[in-house]
Order: sequence, then structure tokens, then C-alpha cells
Amino acid sequence: MTQLLEAAPSFLRTDENIVDSRPKLVEMKGVVKTFPGVKALTDIHLTLHQGEVLGLLGENGAGKSTLMNVLGGIYKPDSGSVYINGEEVHFDGVLAAQEAGIAFVHQELALEPFLTVAENIFIGREVKNKAGLVSQREMETQARPFLRMVGLDVDPQMMVNSLSMGQQQMVEIAKALSLNSRVIVLDEPTSSLSENEVENLFQIVRKLKTQGMGIIYISHKMSEIFDLTDNVMVMRDGCYVDTVPTSNTTEDELVHLMVGRDVENYYYRTYNEPGDAALELRDFACGPWEKPVNLTVRQREIVGVYGLIGAGRSELFETVMGLRNGGSGTVLVHGNEIGARDPVRMQQHGLAYVPEDRKTQGLFLFGDVMFNTSIASLGDFISWLRVNERKEKEIVVNAIETLNIKVSSPQTRVGTLSGGNQQKVVLGKWLATKPEILILDEPTRGVDVGAKAEIYKIINELAAQGVAVVFISSELNEVMNMSDRLAVMREGEIAAVLSRDEFNQDVILKHALG
Repeated sequence: MTQLLEAAPSFLRTDENIVDSRPKLVEMKGVVKTFPGVKALTDIHLTLHQGEVLGLLGENGAGKSTLMNVLGGIYKPDSGSVYINGEEVHFDGVLAAQEAGIAFVHQELALEPFLTVAENIFIGREVKNKAGLVSQREMETQARPFLRMVGLDVDPQMMVNSLSMGQQQMVEIAKALSLNSRVIVLDEPTSSLSENEVENLFQIVRKLKTQGMGIIYISHKMSEIFDLTDNVMVMRDGCYVDTVPTSNTTEDELVHLMVGRDVENYYYRTYNEPGDAALELRDFACGPWEKPVNLTVRQREIVGVYGLIGAGRSELFETVMGLRNGGSGTVLVHGNEIGARDPVRMQQHGLAYVPEDRKTQGLFLFGDVMFNTSIASLGDFISWLRVNERKEKEIVVNAIETLNIKVSSPQTRVGTLSGGNQQKVVLGKWLATKPEILILDEPTRGVDVGAKAEIYKIINELAAQGVAVVFISSELNEVMNMSDRLAVMREGEIAAVLSRDEFNQDVILKHALG
């Protein structure tokens, strides 16, 4: 604790610097929660006012989820108090929290895919007719006003699995409104949304705010925090750090509060003189667009790839890697044309691909760190059906140490790790193959600020060592800061390739939009 106090003089300050005359919807005072061997929350304070959007920031493991689970009735605090509308409450479960007006929209949506929209909104509270039977018609009638409130123009009879992720999220919010909620907790709500869906979500949040609702908004994306929130509360290592007005702070200050130190040169970019061409695409076309793409990525170079949702970024490089069928044109690796492509053959040619969705494409969540890190390097430690366990452990321990993966042991189950550490395991798996060409698809999605900085540093070190890097990202600020050159995609083709001195947000967006 002494070290933390020295690192951040404002540590453990209360939010008395926030002067707000609006009624308090939620107040948490001195909340403490301990699990066996771990003090998860230490003397936490949180205040949410009527008509306020409160950002909640902290690295993975800071205690945000535990605190929200206390508010949501999943955990009982060991000590401290929770007040709703000025009255102290003692929730004995999730239903008690819901009845008090607390609702959650989690990153992993909790909808039943094979039920209708109306059935999901009223699940567990089904509307019944006079005979005591569930009335589908009445549920659909009662669902419509809540759908209108969130701007969702869909038939309540539609199956939820037929909706987009953004539409499903609106159903979750409509469900929260049907519970007469006065407080909604949004946990990483934009991680799977398109740009239009994100803007629609923001409009709904602002509308709910004007109606007097309180919103707790959890996100790793600083741009969203500054666009949407009124105040920002920061946690670190299970402790309360500070609450600051969003308009009176900066990204650098928030990063300092989150990690307890200044993250100097956040993106760690250094210029490397590019080497020879490592990967070349010549008139390469794929997907429904069939438009020719020409792109060269050189040794010691980071080439960013940016485009709006549906521009074909992932599709292009998944096809190059042989993860998708099709593709016409020529792929050259170190000047040699590659004929038939499949993931194994491309790996043998020195390519590695870190996929966009680590949970479904990059990891075996029920496997341990040892298995997940070594699975792509089997040839290095298996010979004549014998496993060289010493060599395997050496590969895994090297990845853990190099990438600073926070695990108790290599036998730790990957599904229990934070998003940042999961992403490092995926990265470690492919770095263990010693790639000459590294394709990264959204490598920092859902990763906290501290882990992002570490990943950026690793990528730059790899480029300096001669690796050719393709950096695909939908975060414009990130891809501009990380790239030596930037390819802007639109409808399956490259609309422009810009050098670093040509980077400009307006110019890039103009090319992306057409």
C-alpha cells in the first residue's frame, strides 16, 4: 500500500472533489471483499447520480468486475455499505438487485438465442392470460414500447439469433428498461459492434441519461470514455484511486492513475530502415468483391491496415493464410511464389496469424497455458512420437517471461486469465514458431491500457529484429501511431497506401468512406 501511495499521491481519495447536487442513485462506501488468499476490494467508494454516465476504468484485475458483482447482488461485501436512492440495502441475490432497479448488459450477452425478442425481454417474468397460461401476444404487445425506447425497429416475434450483435444489445437494454431499472451497467458494450451500432448505442445512452437514469460505463477504449462519460472513476489493484470530471482530465492522466506510473512513449515507435520485401500480394482478389489488391510488406516494417466494418480487412489476410477458400492472384514470400495455400504450409513459409477473436479462433479456453502456448510448435519438441517435455517447458516459460504473462504456473487454465493475458498467450503461441512475417488482427481488442503498452513494445521489438508486421486495427489512433505505412481498405480493395508523413485522420476516413 505504501508503494501505491507514493506512486499516486491522490490514491484512496474520495470523490468529494465532484460537486453534484443531483440525487444519488447509488452510493457504495468502504466496500471490502476478500476471497481465499486474495483481497479483491479494499475500502472502495462509488457514487452515481441521477442522469450521470460514470466511466469505470482500471486494468484487468483492478477489481471492476468484483465491485459490479457486489452491486449486482452476486457477491456480498465483507464490510462496507451499499445505498440505493439513499437507503441502505443488503442484496441476497441477483433478483434482489434487479428489484432495486439495477440492471447489467454484459460483454458476453445473456440472451437465449432460440427464443424470440419478446420471450427474452420477459424471461422469468412471462406475461400470462386470465387462465394462467403464457400469452405470446400480450408479451409481444408489452415488448414493443421498450423496443421503441431503444430505437429498435424489429418484430418482437423474431428469433434473437437472427439479429445483429448491435440489435441484440438493444434487446438487452430494452429488457433492463422492462425491469423498471434506474441504473444500467454497460460492460465493454462496443467490443463486437460496427461503427453505426456504436453510434446508435451512444445515442440511446444519452437519451437514457436525459431521462434521469444512471449509467456505469466500463470500457478500455479511451475515446469512448471521453465521448460519453461525465465523470471517470479509476481503480487499481482492488483499490479506489480517484474520481475525476471527464472534461477536466486527459488520457495521459487517466493512464497514470490506472497503472500507477507514466507510460512514456506509449506506442514505443522507433523507425527502422525497411529491408527486402517479405510478403507481396499481386492482383490478389478474394471474397465477394473480387477486386485486385497489391501490397508489399518489407522486413523491419509495420504496415497498418485500416477500414470500416465490412471493408474486407480480415477476409483478405485470412484468405492469404489459407484459412478461407478462394483467392486469385499471386502471393510471394521473400520473392518466391506460393501456390496452394493452407495454414500449415503458410506457417512453414514463416507466416503467423494472430486472429481477431482470441476466444473462438485463438485459444482452447479449457486448456492450460502450457498446451495453448506450445500447440503451434509441436515439431520443435516432438520426435518419433516422443515429447521432449524439457524443450516444451522451455518454450512456454520463455513466452511467459518475454511477454510478462501473469500466471501462477504454466498449468493455469487459459479461460481463467484476463483478456490481456489471454491475448499474450495467443501472441506467445505464434512467436514460439519464430515467424518472419507476423499478421496481427485486432491485437489489442478488449485489452487494458497496461497490457496494450506491453503488446505495442513487443511488436516494435519484433520489427526491429527484422520481422515484417501487418497490423490490422479498427482503432484509427492506434493504427496511425503503430504503422510505418498504412493501407486503407474499402469494399475489398486498397483505396490508398499512405506513408507516415501523410497520416491524417480526415484523409484516412475519406479514403475509408469513399
